[in-house]
Amino acid sequence: MLQQTETLEPPPDPAPDRAGPEVVKSLRDHGALPQWRLMWRQFRRHKLALIGLIVLVPIYFVAIFAGFFAPASSNSAHTDLPYAPPQRVHVSTEHGLFVYGYQSTRNQETFEQTFTVDRNRIIDVGLFVRGDEYKLLGLIPSDIHLIGPKTAGQPFFLLGADHSGRDLLSRLIEGARVSLSIGLVGVFASFLLGMLIGGISGYCGGRVDNAIQRVIEFIMSIPTLPLWMALSAALPASWGPLTRYFAITVILSLIGWTGLARDVRGRFLSLREEDFVMAARLDGCGRGSIIFGHLVPNFASHIIASVSMAVPRMILGETSLSFLGLGLQAPAVSWGVLLEGAQNIRAVATAPWLLTPGLAVVVVVLAMNFVGDGLRDAADPYK
Repeated sequence: MLQQTETLEPPPDPAPDRAGPEVVKSLRDHGALPQWRLMWRQFRRHKLALIGLIVLVPIYFVAIFAGFFAPASSNSAHTDLPYAPPQRVHVSTEHGLFVYGYQSTRNQETFEQTFTVDRNRIIDVGLFVRGDEYKLLGLIPSDIHLIGPKTAGQPFFLLGADHSGRDLLSRLIEGARVSLSIGLVGVFASFLLGMLIGGISGYCGGRVDNAIQRVIEFIMSIPTLPLWMALSAALPASWGPLTRYFAITVILSLIGWTGLARDVRGRFLSLREEDFVMAARLDGCGRGSIIFGHLVPNFASHIIASVSMAVPRMILGETSLSFLGLGLQAPAVSWGVLLEGAQNIRAVATAPWLLTPGLAVVVVVLAMNFVGDGLRDAADPYK
């Protein structure tokens, strides 16, 4: 007599977002979770990476719309208020938001100008006020600022003023647009060079690989900072700020591709003999199709992590060159240019707020390193 057996249906899988590690592993084994979902899950476990991402997103958002968030134009100056200290924002029922003006005195012996708070002079502050004109995203003319004095032209220095009486906060925001974008543009160019040259070196091998590796070793053997200084000093002094901006980007890109090229070359050497590459060759795929259609997607996550770690190096490179006077120069505004204007004893002794761009560089570079660490850990979500 046959014994009847009862087939039980497996319980439904819980939602992936609320699943535990065992369920996630089961879903992963059955192909239920896409690659990007696994990477995001692994990335969220890296607390410092999340903090870095939370810091970077608003900073880049402010940099994109710098003209709107800056209280004034970066070149708007109050020549009678050099090195004016930061103002505190006050709130009252009568005036709403306001700041007190300055009262300056000059020492007749040392000719040092000092500032004190003038409580008899009240400067009304508002939101979405009209002020200096700018172009939103470089295209749309506007004069609306998020915060600023209700009467245009009055001094409003939340972070103090520089030696020419220009608002440091406005220049810091304007400089963020240049310093942060030069990192992204430079890394994008380095990414193209590293992928192309490293891919050719790793896929072709032989004499081509040897020649490319010797060139990479020669470039990497040259000290980075002296090489930057030599290439930057070769730029014509007659070039304008925009031309120098692109020139500095090209210089940083020509130097920064070597590390990525070696990573790509090593990955290609380890993957080019795999069965799927041989199958692609037998199927009639060309070299370009094999490289970009089969090899590159297999280590795309590693490339993302490497690129994210290269962005802060680009930012530090631009800042270093501008600080030494070999990169961007006035009237261009970047964090390096602002720090170059603060390298005097007056800034350190009596106007420490001029060193704020250095703090901004430290915060952004640390946040980018944290995000890079998180992407590196998330690059292999199956571990």
